[in-house]
Amino acid sequence: MPGTTPGPLRGPASASDTSPGTAGTPRRRVAVVGVALSDCGRVDGPTPYALHAQAARRALADSGLDRSVIDGFASAGLGTLAPAEVAEYLGLRPTWVDSTSVGGSTWEVMAAHAADAIAAGHARAVLLVYGSTARADIKARRRTSNLSFGARGPLQFEVPYGHTLISKYAMAARRHMHEYGTTLEQLASVAVQARANAAGNPDAMFREPITVEEVLSGEMIADPFTKLHCCIRSDGGCAVLLAAEDLVADTAKAPVWVLGSGTSVSHTTMSEWEDFTVSPAAVSGRLAFERAGLTPADVDLAEIYDAFTYMTLVTLEDLGFCAKGEGGAFVDEGRLLRDGELPVNTDGGGLSACHPGMRGLFLLVEAVRQLRGEAGAGQVTGADGRLPEVALASGTGGWFCSSGTVILGRG
Repeated sequence: MPGTTPGPLRGPASASDTSPGTAGTPRRRVAVVGVALSDCGRVDGPTPYALHAQAARRALADSGLDRSVIDGFASAGLGTLAPAEVAEYLGLRPTWVDSTSVGGSTWEVMAAHAADAIAAGHARAVLLVYGSTARADIKARRRTSNLSFGARGPLQFEVPYGHTLISKYAMAARRHMHEYGTTLEQLASVAVQARANAAGNPDAMFREPITVEEVLSGEMIADPFTKLHCCIRSDGGCAVLLAAEDLVADTAKAPVWVLGSGTSVSHTTMSEWEDFTVSPAAVSGRLAFERAGLTPADVDLAEIYDAFTYMTLVTLEDLGFCAKGEGGAFVDEGRLLRDGELPVNTDGGGLSACHPGMRGLFLLVEAVRQLRGEAGAGQVTGADGRLPEVALASGTGGWFCSSGTVILGRG
């Protein structure tokens, strides 16, 4: 954590390392070599395809590599035959593709898939790209807000009773409050700290400070969540380029290595969720730390999916940054601020910076920028001015249905 001496960093596997079940097959190191945002916030003109293309071009330029090296492509949320349709729009003909779609955790899961593919030699450079005009589409009445994800399959047993996505998160938050004494003020402090972090991000949609009282007094959306407990709705896109270690010498910037990752799914039907106070990050995080050879104490900053304030709190618990039930006290001490003990959502997160839909890819972009020292006024540094060494990105999909955790490092 900033201001402390980092623990031992084992780092990513070297080219001579092998993994169980590979029968001695060398596994290549994998790095993030390019990241970028498209135009974000209020973007009324471009189509989602245009935002994909803008983000992809910028990420490629950021990497310094030629587009000819890209042989892998991952995309979700757009196109009849995603990712083939988006790849065609971008003029790519990949030989490795992924269209996994598990909500907000999609991109951490895809990053894990891509890293495995590159390490195994099935791809050399994989582009992950996302773009959405969710806000502009509603404003122009091209779509309406969705109350649910549909009424087929297991969802048919809940949709008739009016369970919206936000109400499911609200029920989970209430359960945590009941079991552990978590307070409304503690949940509100998550939104306050996210907004304070957004002040250092010129791309954030909302940067004006807010108070706990303002969060609590806002319009009720789904008890206990008022408006400021909920993510904003924006437009925007971003892209991440992962590459094999042999390409790193040709990149424009120092690599950020993928140290470890983990994925997990939990439930779709709320009645099948065993414990509303435990998210699937409890599994994905444990796997990621084990594979990276690290612990939560080694992490300098965390980018956590925050469609609602409760998501941040419970994910911090499940990743091991504090004990179960202690999340309220943990977030209430200003630890999440850029200069706090564990900076979280340093760009302002989905609560203040941007949230165009499946936001998980934005977490990876911000984590990489922080490790490179490119976050400007929002940059995290240690007490001695050192840049962070290790960052964690954890995405959540559905209503705590899925989780993907990726640990990145400069070492």
